[in-house]
Amino acid sequence: MHQSLKLAAVLLLSTAAATASAQKYPTKPIRLISPFAPGGGTDQLGRLIAVKAAESLGQPVVVDNRPGAGGAIGAEMAVRSAPDGYTFIIVSATYAAGSAYKPPSSYDPIKDIQGVAVLGTTGLLLTVHPSVPAKTVQELITYARANPNKLNFGTVGRGSNVHLALELFKLMTKTRFVDIAYKGGGPAMTAIVGGEIQATAMSIVPSMPHVKAGRVRALAVTTAKRSPYLPDIPAVAETVPGYEASHWYAMWGPKGLPKPILTRWNQEVVKALSTEEASTRLKAEGLEPGVGTPEQCQDMIRQTIEKWRRVMKEAGITPEHG
Repeated sequence: MHQSLKLAAVLLLSTAAATASAQKYPTKPIRLISPFAPGGGTDQLGRLIAVKAAESLGQPVVVDNRPGAGGAIGAEMAVRSAPDGYTFIIVSATYAAGSAYKPPSSYDPIKDIQGVAVLGTTGLLLTVHPSVPAKTVQELITYARANPNKLNFGTVGRGSNVHLALELFKLMTKTRFVDIAYKGGGPAMTAIVGGEIQATAMSIVPSMPHVKAGRVRALAVTTAKRSPYLPDIPAVAETVPGYEASHWYAMWGPKGLPKPILTRWNQEVVKALSTEEASTRLKAEGLEPGVGTPEQCQDMIRQTIEKWRRVMKEAGITPEHG
């Protein structure tokens, strides 16, 4: 047989085998990695999807919590797994920020993954302590320019989504703040309520009780447009055109997943997120439901990582290694 015909036959057989395998899929339990401790947003979304998908797929979908290194441990496990549809991971926008700030040394955070679906998107809520004489984003910018490095801005650590959102704000508004890093949103929120810091940008849900009680003042959301849950609070972009720092949750698997399995999982996630239970959960987290194809998910992850790389370069922040 001619060499090219042999190659064509091999390719035909391998394609047929992959298709047959996908048609029988799944034949064993599926692992869904949650790269953070139980109880957080990533874990809760993972468990909701796992239950709904298991009912439809006829096999258990097991949530496997692998916390550590800001989600990097779980991400590497997912990248290293076989692309056979039996291991996936749910990540937040922290994955993109962390990948830009501290690039993984053993894999490419864009090219070695395959996006499956966007689960939901939200923004951060820019708030200030009542002692700050600013009731709008423009007033905050004016005050910060007049008082460079006088305002302490709380973040949840170097290389976090909040930290890079601050760096983007500083670049686009030509302002200077002092970055005070805390180990999580809880401590940062306690700090602004107590007046230890003067500004921060945290998730909408834990921020709102303090806003309603008058302990902090909400200035804007960091999404490109206003949140449907907070229609009276403007977006930063209304004052600073082009500013956007979204927080999102997405599901991906290792590069090389068969197209039929990828399509099946995208459909399963869409189905799971369209239930009343999921709608209630998303609303409680201030999340707008995710939509779109695996390709759109992949693009969102890529664009976010590339964006934070650009911000770091412009801000003169050197990526950490090791």
